[in-house]
Amino acid sequence: MVALGYGKYFRSDRIAGLEPVEEGRGPRNRTLVYIENRPEPIVASRSESAILRDMVQMPKAATKAREVYELLTDILDTISEFDPILKSIIREQGGWDLDMLKDRISSILIEDQEKRDGRREDSREVAVKQP
Repeated sequence: MVALGYGKYFRSDRIAGLEPVEEGRGPRNRTLVYIENRPEPIVASRSESAILRDMVQMPKAATKAREVYELLTDILDTISEFDPILKSIIREQGGWDLDMLKDRISSILIEDQEKRDGRREDSREVAVKQP
């Protein structure tokens, strides 16, 4: 949902266009927002740049999840490149079992991928059922 100002909200995927108000622009009259299936634009009190920024910005939780996923993938790749002798030294001297850590990271990434694939399947089923 994207806030247009003064209690007006619309789904970002339904917004078809933004046009800055040229004449009579003021606190309650900044942007014309064109919504799918609506003949007339909605007048928004927010600027077109603020609305556009909200439309394309990923939620912080999704951004953070992607960063964690990429970090785990990088760690997994790095551990995979370690020489077996180095792994045994790290296990004996530092108490870190890198093979166990590698297995745990792999299972987390596989679980995450399966969840995302399941969500994609669910959305495909919904899309197929809709007329």
